Amino acid sequence: MKLLILNGPNLNMLGIREPDIYGRRTYDDLDAFLRRTCAERGIECEVFQSNHEGVLVDMIQSAYGVVDGIVINPAAYTHTSVAILDALKAVALPAVEVHLSDVNAREEFRRVSYPGIACEKTFAGQGFDSYKLAIEYLAEKYG
Repeated sequence: MKLLILNGPNLNMLGIREPDIYGRRTYDDLDAFLRRTCAERGIECEVFQSNHEGVLVDMIQSAYGVVDGIVINPAAYTHTSVAILDALKAVALPAVEVHLSDVNAREEFRRVSYPGIACEKTFAGQGFDSYKLAIEYLAEKYG
C-alpha cells in the first residue's frame, strides 16, 4: 500500500505557531512520526507540505493511479478550498481528513470543511495521533 500524506499552510511552522493549540513538536517531528508510523505497518508513503493551494491540488492530481489513498490536513484551506475538494473528487481515491486540533471546539468558521466532503472520515483533536488513526483506517480498509 502507498499513501500520499498532504499538509497544508502553516504546518511547516509547528512548534512555533500557537504552541498552546498545536504543541511544541515541529514539522520535522511530524514528518518522522508519519514515516515511522507507515514503516511499522509496511506502508510506503510520500509526505508533502505546501502553503500554496494550487501546489496541493497538483499533488492530489498527480496521485491518481499512483497511490492507494490520501491522508490530508488541509489546514486553513479546510474552510475555503473548493479547488482541493474538486481535486479530491476528481481522483476519487480513498481520502481521510486530519487535524491536530479539535476544529469543532474552536471558532465557528472552522466547523465547515470543504475538502472533508470528499473524505471518508475525519480524525481531529488528537495531535499527531489523528494522522496515525487515518493511516490505520486506510490500511485496514484498503491495505
